[in-house]
Amino acid sequence: MSIQIVFETHSISEDNERGIATGWNHGRLSEKGRLLARELGARRRNDGIQVIFASDLRRAVETVEIALGDSSIPILHDWRLRECDYGDQNGSVSTSDLHRSRLHHLDEAYPRGEDWRHAINRVGRFLDDLRPRWEGFRVLVVGHVATRWGFEHFLNGVPLENLVEAEFTWRPGWEYLKQ
Repeated sequence: MSIQIVFETHSISEDNERGIATGWNHGRLSEKGRLLARELGARRRNDGIQVIFASDLRRAVETVEIALGDSSIPILHDWRLRECDYGDQNGSVSTSDLHRSRLHHLDEAYPRGEDWRHAINRVGRFLDDLRPRWEGFRVLVVGHVATRWGFEHFLNGVPLENLVEAEFTWRPGWEYLKQ
């Protein structure tokens, strides 16, 4: 039996709008982000979702609360779904500056933070723990870039080097199958 995973990124945060890399800082949704969270709820409310997993960072929690907090779907928070920890650069560097050095930080930790491989491996441990409890379920996961890269790497076999070099393009969800 398999697990159907629907992945959505957290909605747009104030830092996203300012071009700041939030990392492990909590961040807050912007007005546009709150609107997008409501749209996520409309999109997923009747989508067969049976449980929601969200990063414990506030911007992901807020996204889920606005989207589906009033539903009867259980919501579970998991720190392993967090963004990469940029260490000293959390919330203090532009996203464009941070992205220029992503490949360098694939295996070398950000000062007082972590490297991308470690962040993506956290997501792999989350995926391993979905069995056997969630077999046959359709689950929604709300997270960050590191979460999606973990899914792409572990479920679709995409090499980390390809993920780190690719530009992120938002879309209304990605679907995965965990065998």
